[in-house]
Amino acid sequence: MATQKIRLVELPPAAMEALLAGDLVTARALTGVELGALFVEDRAKWLWGYRLKQLEVEPEAAPWIARIVVNEPDGAVVGYTGFHGPPDEVGMVEVGYTVDPAYQRQGYATAMLQALLDRAAREPAVRVVRASISPDNVGSLATVAKFGFVQVGDQWDDEDGLELLFELPVK
Repeated sequence: MATQKIRLVELPPAAMEALLAGDLVTARALTGVELGALFVEDRAKWLWGYRLKQLEVEPEAAPWIARIVVNEPDGAVVGYTGFHGPPDEVGMVEVGYTVDPAYQRQGYATAMLQALLDRAAREPAVRVVRASISPDNVGSLATVAKFGFVQVGDQWDDEDGLELLFELPVK
């Protein structure tokens, strides 16, 4: 289903700290990839701060969160992705993905979601994958629809406002 070939590169805590400080040079050195302005925008900095706090209390979340998305074979960094954390008590993981505006509408969100679903399917503890999406995010709504996600409700998020909740059982 994915139209782009990508690889995911870990974004370690030290690189998140550098990005939070606006230090792309250090973050690039720590990750080995050419991170761009997307990684130091306000929204991204909020995420890195949130993830660092999460890792302080839940270090086991590290393998699940914060991955850089690199296009293959040219090595262009096209966004970031990950889960909100490891599977919860009922086996649910929630996905998140951001595509750099320069690469939107080219199949990268589809490739990112496919990579996350593949990761979830390899984990016996994962039973369901969730996506929470703003009702006006037409691109993400279309992306989850391609994979057969079903709307199961909605929620209010203090950071993002109204979100529609979609789930897909892991096969």
